[in-house]
Amino acid sequence: MSRVRILVVDDEPDFLKLIRRRLSKRNVDVFTSGDGRSALAFLEENEVDVVILDVRMPGMNGLEALKEMRKRFPDVEVIMLTGHGSMQSGIEGISHGAYDYILKPFSIDDLLQRIRSACEHARLKRQTEEG
Repeated sequence: MSRVRILVVDDEPDFLKLIRRRLSKRNVDVFTSGDGRSALAFLEENEVDVVILDVRMPGMNGLEALKEMRKRFPDVEVIMLTGHGSMQSGIEGISHGAYDYILKPFSIDDLLQRIRSACEHARLKRQTEEG
């Protein structure tokens, strides 16, 4: 399997650095964005397999960004990242087309498993559409 390409969208720079470092060691190409608008601009120019999208961000929040991603990039799987113990935000994200959600704090192995599952789901979806 080729390297997985993900975009992590979060407004906490230290969190982005940590995730990039830990997932890069696990054969994942990690790109980062600090907000929903710049994430959408990145997706216009680059292909990724999965987007890890924080719910709470200034400006365009994660749910708003998710709705726009579903319209413009329907083949990209999105995993919502929720903090503050808010499972409700994750459930709301799934109702708007997110593949999954994960609560902060989380283990890197759990996140990696969810990323791989989302990639497999996307691959199966493409196969079904093709034929």
